[in-house]
Amino acid sequence: MLKAGLAAAAVGAMGGVDKALAESQAKSATEAQGMRAAAGVRAVDIHCHYFPEAYFKVFNEDGKRVNAEYHITDEGFFYKTPNSPNTAGPMAVKFMDLKQRIADMDQQGVAVQAMSLTAPMVYWGGEADLDHKLAAAWNDAASAGHLAYPTRLVAFCTLPMLYPDRAIEELNRASKLPGIRGVYMGTNINNKDLSDPLFEPIWTRIEELDLPVFLHPLQTVGGDRLRKFYLSNLLGNPIDSAIAACHLIFGGVLDRHPKLRFGLAHGGGALLMLIGRIDHGWQVRPEVKQLPKAPSSYLDRFFYDTVVHSKQIMEFVIRTVGAERVLIGSDFCFDMGYERPVQFLEQIDLTSEQRKMIMGGTAAKLLKL
Repeated sequence: MLKAGLAAAAVGAMGGVDKALAESQAKSATEAQGMRAAAGVRAVDIHCHYFPEAYFKVFNEDGKRVNAEYHITDEGFFYKTPNSPNTAGPMAVKFMDLKQRIADMDQQGVAVQAMSLTAPMVYWGGEADLDHKLAAAWNDAASAGHLAYPTRLVAFCTLPMLYPDRAIEELNRASKLPGIRGVYMGTNINNKDLSDPLFEPIWTRIEELDLPVFLHPLQTVGGDRLRKFYLSNLLGNPIDSAIAACHLIFGGVLDRHPKLRFGLAHGGGALLMLIGRIDHGWQVRPEVKQLPKAPSSYLDRFFYDTVVHSKQIMEFVIRTVGAERVLIGSDFCFDMGYERPVQFLEQIDLTSEQRKMIMGGTAAKLLKL
């Protein structure tokens, strides 16, 4: 009888936990919906990642000859490439599962995701055909995701950047696919900086198509010194974003292409914190005197996400660049991102107009939603 009573109590307790969890999730979703209603705009997540299985199939079909591979188990999925010879994983299957993604978006109060690829990207194949196949597979799958959920998902296409003719060919094709609203690439391309002349014809075509570009840290600086303590991400990612932005500024890309707009992950990384020092260098150092105006005057050529994990830093970003250049991001669904990207804004003191722009107003214009 005692055992039976304890078992019943345990079942009741488990039921209570499940009920409490469901109530908590429902409350979070209700709060997020309330914030959207208060802002009077759809919440748009500008920084969220998608790994379609079609992309990974190229690893096993064409990537084997360069030692790439992919497999999936009950734990999650695993992959490796020549640029990341150690197998990565297990990665959560919800990166792939669009149905689960939509359920998570509903829980977060996010109306639209602008999906993008992330590491290992498509620059590791070592040949034009393989890089192009990787990019095309991802772009087609992302467009298919949009067609499955046309009011909820759009995407930034990816390009085989090391081969400009192929990159432009894929850009011309992918930009016509349903749901493609911009271009996504690394803060460097296989360690080539974005000011490299190799990429000049690609910038020209992106500008002609009037597409925004979202940059994400990849193959970050630091080497062995950042291998411990996850510093390659904690420090390497924000530093690499600042390096990429400075190459675009000092390398003249922004001057040669005045209509290009670039997104920087993680609130611009280290760029905004260092912009005073960068401006001072422009005033006193001959290496950067060629720039026609102060580096800080180019900050309005970038847009910045909210993945900063700090109320004070978020307020600093908004004061520095203006709420009209800040967009919600989640880094879905990595542990370094937000589980509640909409609710993060609750702690930030904003006017109703500022909140509307950050929640989705600016993103809707940028992505032509």
